Amino acid sequence: MGPKIMIIDGQAEFRCLLGHHITSHWADAVVSEYDPTEAGHLPDEFSGAGNDVVLLGDDQGDRDGQVTLRQFLTIPGFPPVVFFGGDVTADATTTGASACMTRDRIRHAALIAHIEKILRARHRSAAPAGEGATDDHPPVKGYRSLAQLSAGEHAVVYLAEKELTGQKMVLKVLGQVPDIGEGVGVFDRFLQEYEIIAELDHPNIVQIYDLGISDDQAYIAMEYLPGGDLKQTLLAGVSEAVALDFARQIAGALDKVHSVGILHRDLKPGNIMLRDDGSVALIDFGLAKRMQHGLETLAGAPIIGTPYYMSPEQGRGLAVDERSDLYSLGIIFCEMLTGKKPFTGRDPMAVIFNHAEASLPVLPRQISHHQAIVDRLLAKKPQDRIQSAAEVLKWL
Repeated sequence: MGPKIMIIDGQAEFRCLLGHHITSHWADAVVSEYDPTEAGHLPDEFSGAGNDVVLLGDDQGDRDGQVTLRQFLTIPGFPPVVFFGGDVTADATTTGASACMTRDRIRHAALIAHIEKILRARHRSAAPAGEGATDDHPPVKGYRSLAQLSAGEHAVVYLAEKELTGQKMVLKVLGQVPDIGEGVGVFDRFLQEYEIIAELDHPNIVQIYDLGISDDQAYIAMEYLPGGDLKQTLLAGVSEAVALDFARQIAGALDKVHSVGILHRDLKPGNIMLRDDGSVALIDFGLAKRMQHGLETLAGAPIIGTPYYMSPEQGRGLAVDERSDLYSLGIIFCEMLTGKKPFTGRDPMAVIFNHAEASLPVLPRQISHHQAIVDRLLAKKPQDRIQSAAEVLKWL
């Protein structure tokens, strides 16, 4: 039998929408609805018994939704609550909701991920000692979980061990059934990332071992990179020699990426991982895009990427080509040399503005011999930059 979920809200359309999200993922789910505006507020002795999860909207008639939430959470054994509200949803988690979402911007994958996490936790608490799976357990047959590394809206990343060989790998698991609703688009992007990385055989690009579907969940098995990411390394600082070495390796990876007509579009320290031997590897090609003829630009796309490392043209939503990735490399190189991000601001838009308008960073005297390449990589106009990753390698 599927999960038992109760929906409490005063809008019939909203209850119907939530019910559709639930039943499209769990065909055998038992969904009950309650309208507090028609039937009145639930009595104080209501315990929620028999339900696995309660979905509580903020339309509670003449009562503030968070008052109802607080009432429920004072009851011992009350099921976990997912709260749906407007701009106040952030306050719901401080009140004790297991999760909160904005009711007019519900993402199917995020909702299902929240509920699945709750159901796993309830299953663990109900299982006899030693029988419950850990919350980090990847839903992929043939792999043993070691830790959950991260969780996003669409995917969860695990450190796992292949049961047959004992080899450590990283599993990126899509958190949604591929053939349901908006999952088709999510699955297509997930598959695209696999296809992009799989064809890039280079020592400075993460290795992909397998793509599969286990229990209706797609996953990518890839190389485990134990040295952490460059973002963590930069917190401790790196020497000039190490900065040069890392920059050469990143440029080499970009040369390979660009040679097959692919843009990374999200190059940043968090997407550059380290191996134990000191080599680096580019990861996360989720925003990567294939150029039609290797040198064509990609125009008309929404602004994506990370503002601190985004080229002026990318920040303005203009056409981008491989020179945009080289700009990001220049930002990273400058940060490695100085320990500081060259362009900052009070908010993301201010950072984007400074990329386009602020003066280029001036390196300290002791490393001023790198000023020329920094200036060329960070030129505001793409035509004024170094034109290829291969040329960057020659400079370095």
